[in-house]
Amino acid sequence: MSSGVVVITGGTAGVGRAAVREFAENGYDVAVLARGAAGLKGAAEEILGAGRSTALTIPTDVADAVAVDRAAQQVEDELGPIDVWVNVAFAGSLAYFWDTTDEEYRRMTEVTYLGQVNGTRAALARMRPRDHGVVVNVGSAMAYRSIPLQSAYCGAKHAVKGFTEAVATELAHERSGVKICMVQLPGLNTPQFNWNLTKVPGHPRPVAPVFQPELAARAVRFVAEHPRRSIWVGISTAYTILGERVAPTLVRSYLARTGVTGQQTGADLPRYGPNLFAPGDEDDDRGAHGSFDDQAHFRDPVLWASMHRGALLAGALSGLAGFVGVGAWRRRGR
Repeated sequence: MSSGVVVITGGTAGVGRAAVREFAENGYDVAVLARGAAGLKGAAEEILGAGRSTALTIPTDVADAVAVDRAAQQVEDELGPIDVWVNVAFAGSLAYFWDTTDEEYRRMTEVTYLGQVNGTRAALARMRPRDHGVVVNVGSAMAYRSIPLQSAYCGAKHAVKGFTEAVATELAHERSGVKICMVQLPGLNTPQFNWNLTKVPGHPRPVAPVFQPELAARAVRFVAEHPRRSIWVGISTAYTILGERVAPTLVRSYLARTGVTGQQTGADLPRYGPNLFAPGDEDDDRGAHGSFDDQAHFRDPVLWASMHRGALLAGALSGLAGFVGVGAWRRRGR
């Protein structure tokens, strides 16, 4: 029996790949939209390995709106109505803005921002008439506070945030049963740092502290099943977003001092070449994890608290009631 049908863009590597496994292991029929042949094959094998009878993989460039819509129709024809659509696919770089060509910048924007627009459009075209479904757009702490060397990615994630909030408001206006949510992520141990466009001397690395992509995948499934405006993953996401609200000038000064060197390492790690115009997993499956397993955390108190906020609120209210009750008892005693 299926828990529903989920489409995951960028599902061959990193967070997308971890999400494929997360949904498949929890009973969903999974369709994967991505470019790399080896990555698609590996994702299909994991879906079947999780006990699902079908694994649908569709070679798709998410920057191509027609191709995304065609893929969405294929999913519905072969698996049934789409219940959840997860937009993960992106392309990134580690380079100064002035060292990035117009062609490179446009491509990163088209994949990272318009890819989510295209996915959302295809999903809503099918969900709105049924008045059912959830779209999950994968964002970043960088949607709130940009960092150096990633201006295209940061700009795209800011755009995704604004776009998602606008569409959520439009759905609320028409009292739709369809929900659109966001997951805001920290630095993660994924293959992106082996295939990002790179124009700096060091090897790209995630901003510390580093978390495993399975945490992000868990958050994606949670918000798909318990829709809300946004959910944060990682203590660094929390202090980045909150720090930007409280002391933006201080945060900018800190990032100016540490942001460039903090995203590079001198370690001799694999370099697969940029995946902007060709997939980085066409010939070799890269999986969910990158090169930083020794630094990455599997647990996160921020995500745990967000997933259990009802119980935490109930406990806080119970404690407050007890405190008030004790105070009243003492006053009566006097």
